[in-house]
Amino acid sequence: MSHESTTPALVNLQRSLLEALNRHDLDAMLSFFAPNAVWEVVALGTSFEGVTAIRAFSEEWLGSYEEFEVDLEELLDLGNGVTFGALVQKARPAGSVGHVRYRFAQVVTWVDGVIVRIAGYNDIDQARAAAERLVEERV
Repeated sequence: MSHESTTPALVNLQRSLLEALNRHDLDAMLSFFAPNAVWEVVALGTSFEGVTAIRAFSEEWLGSYEEFEVDLEELLDLGNGVTFGALVQKARPAGSVGHVRYRFAQVVTWVDGVIVRIAGYNDIDQARAAAERLVEERV
């Protein structure tokens, strides 16, 4: 079941970003990012800084699959320019007949309608707590 706040602007932007990702339209997807945005993958202890690095990461990520889709389980605008999403990636790795399912969460920080930071988490509860802390810090 999807949950949304009553303030849909950032939720709608994030839905549009995911639609672009599912179409593999990186130009459209990256149009939601500030030039110096950061995409952090918390579980891997790595991050990608700037649209060029985020594009390279996204190309490699998408390129490793023959089938790929991300579905929303939950998407909330928590206020103060922070969205929280619980998502499920369903994909078939290149050269494989098997499919993978990966549940994860993203905490997205927005400024003036563009993403300045995405933090991806394997642990949904950890992501939710981080999102709530971030909202408080941005007051």
